[in-house]
Amino acid sequence: VPDLTDHLGYWLRQVSNHVSHAFARRLAAKGVTVAEWALMRVLHGEPPLAPSRIAEVMGLTRGAVTKLADRLIAKSLLIRQASPDDGRAQTLALTTAGRDFVPELAALAEQNEAACFAHLPEADRHALQRILQDMVRHLGVTAMPLA
Repeated sequence: VPDLTDHLGYWLRQVSNHVSHAFARRLAAKGVTVAEWALMRVLHGEPPLAPSRIAEVMGLTRGAVTKLADRLIAKSLLIRQASPDDGRAQTLALTTAGRDFVPELAALAEQNEAACFAHLPEADRHALQRILQDMVRHLGVTAMPLA
């Protein structure tokens, strides 16, 4: 029976867990979760979007998007409003505070990226990204990694 460390998946999980948990801690210090950050990033620079469209982009259910939206609305970072095209439908948009907060959170993402990967030569970082993107395509992964 091979050791756990003989498997590439083991090493991927080690790195993934570290990168993810480090980023989650950085975001938690600012009062948001990774999933909330991802929703805010999807909306940043976009017109108000229907929850169904956000769910499609993020690979979540509409119910999951609604729960995330409710949390961000409670934090005054997001608003829910009637669609201008169909008053029965709703859209989600960042508040001014939410729009202003996204660059600060994006800087945390960049800091986390640097802390985890800056020691690698640039060519290796690009190769690793290319390989991982190819694997995502090959495996048909469509949902955002939010946990």
